Amino acid sequence: MDYQADYDRLAERLTQAGVDVEQVKDKLKRQHIETPSWGYGNSGTRFKVFSWPGAARNVHEKLDDAAYMHKLTGVAPTVALHIPWDKTDDWDALKQYAADQGVGIGAINPNVFQDDQYKLGSITHPSPSVREEAVAHMVECCEIMGKTGSKLLSLWFADGTNYAGQDSIRGRKQRMEEALAETYKHLPDGGRMLIEYKFFEPAFYHTDLADWGMAFATALKLGPQAEVLVDTGHHAQGTNIAHIVAFLLDEGRLGGFHFNARKYADDDLIVGTNNPFELFEIFTELVSAGDKAKDVAYMIDQSHNIEPKLEAMLVSILNCQTAYAKALIVDYNELADRQMMGDVLGAHRILVDAYETDVRPLLAQVRAEMGRDADPLATYRADDYASRVAKERGVADASGSGYPG
Repeated sequence: MDYQADYDRLAERLTQAGVDVEQVKDKLKRQHIETPSWGYGNSGTRFKVFSWPGAARNVHEKLDDAAYMHKLTGVAPTVALHIPWDKTDDWDALKQYAADQGVGIGAINPNVFQDDQYKLGSITHPSPSVREEAVAHMVECCEIMGKTGSKLLSLWFADGTNYAGQDSIRGRKQRMEEALAETYKHLPDGGRMLIEYKFFEPAFYHTDLADWGMAFATALKLGPQAEVLVDTGHHAQGTNIAHIVAFLLDEGRLGGFHFNARKYADDDLIVGTNNPFELFEIFTELVSAGDKAKDVAYMIDQSHNIEPKLEAMLVSILNCQTAYAKALIVDYNELADRQMMGDVLGAHRILVDAYETDVRPLLAQVRAEMGRDADPLATYRADDYASRVAKERGVADASGSGYPG
């Protein structure tokens, strides 16, 4: 794609519309999308995991793949880890290995949903000993944060019940608050606890942290280092996620995102595929919030089951870049004027005009200025990295199910 002439025309049009193109480019260069270690390995659904040639088999190979994504895009400098899947005996060595590849360690994600003892819950389990084990694991993850330089503890729980009367809902709420309060004490300096929610699955009668309001109320009780994590797939059909984002931003409690896409439920599809306008809406709320959004963490959380692992991750990053670029070129001053005038469709049209703008030439220019190839997807497809690691790693065993959160 010969983007230069297209970029020049787009830049001129945006400038005439009052957009500071250089400022937009600067913000795009500073975008930070964190990729998940588990997205590079074999993962799938609770029904089946299909092995992919070259899928990462250990944490070092996951870091290698993440570094390759950052090399292609320039905006994916950190990698989220899942414990114990990514556990190592030498965290200093792993931190150095990541740095040598050009990336850093991001959010630390405890696993309190996969072991047999968590069948009836983890931090809400009726048994004190099971709850103590879950808390001990989360405290261990706080210690790992200190060793790796991570500032984020990302929490998701499968806790809930399947039948009315199975357990006390209020009792489970109190157990959860007690466990999180104990974990909160162990956050490292500058660390934040991000509390994720999910309205159903794997629990089908009630889930202990079922929506953003429950996560928000829990964070308020814990303290200023506790915030809400919004997974874009964890909502009932028709939920206005942009509304949730705006509310949490205004309250100063939006900690971050797990980006993915869904059609029916928690489908863990590539972000921005089924619902690109919804993703754009979310980014417009983030951009318009200004400094209130400066500490929000942008993380991908997807299960690539039938897609090529690396290409799926790359497309995810590029879709986030596209949505952000479109949100940055919205004329927010004109939008505010239209809103104050009560110009319903005029205000709506401001957003639609930005959304329908082809920002590919802008993104190509930004990448060129960052020393990256203008079209990362074309570069990936022309490169031998995927075929090389497939030959080196082979096809790893993929028995069992993949990451369900």
